[in-house]
Amino acid sequence: MYEKKFSMTREENIFWAKRNLVDYIWKSANLEGIAVTFPETQTIVEGVSVQGKSIDDINNIVQMKHGWQKLFETVGEEFSLGYVKGLHRELGKMTVINAGALRLDEVRIAGSSCVPPVPDEERTEKEVAELVSGDRGWTEKALDVMLYFAKRQLFYDGNKRIAMMAANKILIEHGCGILTVGQENLQEFFTLLVGYYEDDGEGDRLKEFLYGCLDGFKAC
Repeated sequence: MYEKKFSMTREENIFWAKRNLVDYIWKSANLEGIAVTFPETQTIVEGVSVQGKSIDDINNIVQMKHGWQKLFETVGEEFSLGYVKGLHRELGKMTVINAGALRLDEVRIAGSSCVPPVPDEERTEKEVAELVSGDRGWTEKALDVMLYFAKRQLFYDGNKRIAMMAANKILIEHGCGILTVGQENLQEFFTLLVGYYEDDGEGDRLKEFLYGCLDGFKAC
């Protein structure tokens, strides 16, 4: 059902991601509720401040750029909880409390009655390893990674951001494209995400939606 959509090599997928990087960062910023235009995002990524934007918003976009750079530098490294923690540290060291550390307290997800359990490191390590094992295709494994990190809320902040980035590491390594949610699809995404927070059985609907959001070239 979640067959590979693109026949890119790893190198081609990296090239595609770098070519469209500002667009992906812009969409991720919108996903995080940062009200920024594409030209403003491009300006910030190029290292120029934008008038009227808060320091936190600018820092978040800068950290997204650094997170992508870290991902490009570590393509091919083993995917593990330790890797994701390091990537989260890079994504949030300027804006997130305890970036890279698993949360130790209970959290609630806004707009949902879901209360994800406080993560146990040893158990979480095993669960993350299981996500990328087995005979499922790499596209489906990446989507499962996205759902897992989004719902488990392992960190105090930046969970959607790290979920998307972790999924994209797997996709890029195997030439499967890029996962990105455009502005026109944000409402549907959040509706499906809240549904999944409330009911694990809604995960397939969210996966199908995300599968439709994959971006790339050289379609299979």
